[in-house]
Amino acid sequence: MGGDAHREGEDGSQVGPLDGIRVLEFAGIGPGPMAAMLLADLGADVLRVDRPEAPGADGGPAARTERPQMSHGRPVLGLDLKSPAGRDRALRLAGAADVLVEGFRPGVMERLGLGPDDCWAVNPGLVFGRMTGWGQDGPLARRVGHDLNYISLNGALHGFRRAGSAPVPPANLVGDFGGGALFLVTGVLAALIERGSSGRGQVVDAAMVDGSAFLTAMIHDDLERGLWTREPGTNYLDTGAPWYDVYECADGGHVSVGAIEDRFYAALLAGLELDPAGLPAQWDREGWPRLRAVLAERFRARSRDDWARLFEGTEACVQPVLSPSEAPGHPHIAARGSVLRRGGATFPGAAPRFSRTPGRVTRDPAEPTPSLPDTLRAWGLEDV
Repeated sequence: MGGDAHREGEDGSQVGPLDGIRVLEFAGIGPGPMAAMLLADLGADVLRVDRPEAPGADGGPAARTERPQMSHGRPVLGLDLKSPAGRDRALRLAGAADVLVEGFRPGVMERLGLGPDDCWAVNPGLVFGRMTGWGQDGPLARRVGHDLNYISLNGALHGFRRAGSAPVPPANLVGDFGGGALFLVTGVLAALIERGSSGRGQVVDAAMVDGSAFLTAMIHDDLERGLWTREPGTNYLDTGAPWYDVYECADGGHVSVGAIEDRFYAALLAGLELDPAGLPAQWDREGWPRLRAVLAERFRARSRDDWARLFEGTEACVQPVLSPSEAPGHPHIAARGSVLRRGGATFPGAAPRFSRTPGRVTRDPAEPTPSLPDTLRAWGLEDV
């Protein structure tokens, strides 16, 4: 990366743009830890509060947990939040933090005596990040749910299917992480900026049902303009168009095709050695089934890697579909460190990138977890 020389901390570690920001994370699953991981990557000093018996608590052995990548690299303090002593210790931590992140159901933190008003009594500038599926209010606020439920109710799941088939869960990338963790981080950063002028913290109500709905903005716009039909699997970005889809190759591998623009589509046909004069027009919906059959037959004639080599350097927007274990070996992925493989583990690299303050990849198994005593000392809480 270009720009000025990277800043480094006293221990030589690279400092991120959130250097000096203290984040108090209350342990949870899914989007909460993902958000805390991203904040830590960006240089924030993150301290996680967990059950006293949790792996790694109080500097104990950090045995492999269910999702070690999203919890690695952050010291853990074990607290019994239902006890007066545990509550008081947690409040002292909140008093020294800039950001609090929690993913309990609405009302839980209040019942523990750790709600926003409790924390603001000791720290008026605290940004209180709340991560839930349904949000802090509304008829379903206290109902249970998972990623799939949230994106099914707001319309996001409806289009994840081919024509005539049932919707397919897009893993938990849309609700938990895209609509949840990333919107929580966005809200926290915005609240921190606003605090710079007001001096006051506020609640960030990040709900997966809201964030994943936000992600569908373009589809709603295309619907209103008549560019998108209400029948899934018939549109230009949902497998309806044959030039925006995935095709099987001779070896059982697959390639992705995203040749939307005219010149990209022309490059696709040229690479496949197809004469456009003998094919339906690119945007002729009635001709899409025939065009799809022609493309599918042609792609089945070569292996995935053969097609990757053939289209290398062209504007056809054709790329091989790589598995997570294959991804680190691709030259571009390797050059940017988008996906890394170290110490027997495969994990995503840093994102986004910064020219002067790159932060660190907390998922790296070689990256040491900051010491709990050192972290508490830095927070001025040696006796917590």
